[in-house]
Amino acid sequence: MSRLLALFYGAASYTIFLLTFLYAIAFVSGLGVPRHIDHARSAPMAVALLVDLLLLGLFAVQHSGMARPAFKRWWKRFVPGAIERSTYVLISSLLLALLFWQWHELPLSIWQVDSPALRWLLYGIAGMGWLLVLASTFLINHFDLFGLRQVWRHVHHLDVYLDTPFVTRAFYRIVRHPLMLGFLIAFWSTPSMSLGHLLFALMTTGYILVAVKFLEERDLVAQFGDTYRDYQRSVPMFLPWRRPRRPPESEGSPHASKTRAANA
Repeated sequence: MSRLLALFYGAASYTIFLLTFLYAIAFVSGLGVPRHIDHARSAPMAVALLVDLLLLGLFAVQHSGMARPAFKRWWKRFVPGAIERSTYVLISSLLLALLFWQWHELPLSIWQVDSPALRWLLYGIAGMGWLLVLASTFLINHFDLFGLRQVWRHVHHLDVYLDTPFVTRAFYRIVRHPLMLGFLIAFWSTPSMSLGHLLFALMTTGYILVAVKFLEERDLVAQFGDTYRDYQRSVPMFLPWRRPRRPPESEGSPHASKTRAANA
């Protein structure tokens, strides 16, 4: 019964994540939902700015803090390993939902594209960014990243985690972090850039750069050592500004799937 409950918990957490992810697309683009980044709660500018910064900061601290190996070692003293990832996914999703609910608009216009063709072109580029995010999760192991693989293996009395070799493929041969690149494309490709949207894009961009450079890549170097250092020298982080050399690889699952899933 406990194993079935773990499976149900993992599936429910994944469902909440999926709904949150879909709403995030509408929230950022301002399409298809009544409340979005440019149509939300109203307050004086100073109050709105403070609330939005607190919401973004809360998500950033949780999202990176709970993914650190030291925190997870402590956390697993209270949360079973089979549902540790699902719990992380659930808390992240709920904090995003809180951000969507409590976001305060800052409507001052920074730029506005009026041409219908250019507007839909920018929406299309943003859509490609979201597709890059989704595709990148499957390249590294989508179901492990969001906790489903762990609860499924737990139900079948298998080890929750398996060591995986370092491998690269597809987008990961061009840039080291295509998933994060997809977010950056999606956040900045907008025909209507308000002050609130600019704040969101700037803060999330800063968070991505800091978290990837000083947290995630540090953990990858700690696990894979010189193999990952050579990958860093061979493949650019976000922008394919140079032709990547052939990175080291081995047979098995996608590039650094276990560590990327644990630290994303």
